[in-house]
Amino acid sequence: MKTVAVQSLSADAFQPFGSFANMIDPKNFGFGEPPVQFVRDIIQANFGGPTAVSFSVCRVAARPMVIDAAEYHNRCCEAIMPLDIDVLIHVAPGTSPAAPPPVDLFQVFRVPQGTLVVLRPGVWHLAPYTVNDKPANVLVVLPERTYANDCVFVPFPEGQSLEIVGY
Repeated sequence: MKTVAVQSLSADAFQPFGSFANMIDPKNFGFGEPPVQFVRDIIQANFGGPTAVSFSVCRVAARPMVIDAAEYHNRCCEAIMPLDIDVLIHVAPGTSPAAPPPVDLFQVFRVPQGTLVVLRPGVWHLAPYTVNDKPANVLVVLPERTYANDCVFVPFPEGQSLEIVGY
């Protein structure tokens, strides 16, 4: 029987076959400061469409369990998957683009580590919350540059923040 030796993964050695990226410990943070940091477009894949799919990481540290803002994307889904611990996500149904976030309709779900969640276009959401004092690394999959060309962020009206309980 012939043998084949295992080699270290390196950019030069793997280049003929594709690309790779460390999604749990990225070297460069793009947006934000702790407790919420977003490393955008770490690696892309073209699945035959006009826009590449982009893989990013959102690192969330412990922060107050208060929802006071949300965002949505008009033209695309967003996929998220906690890589190392469970997270909490807040979501509400899509509304008219001119309407404020439907504060009374938000729900919070615990997403187990390794579980992929896909949010439909228009669904209100924002960065997840870690369930304990450990930071969570969350894989985010969107079309490339969605954060710049299809992201509507809206703070909640004064006095309408939501406290997350029972997690």
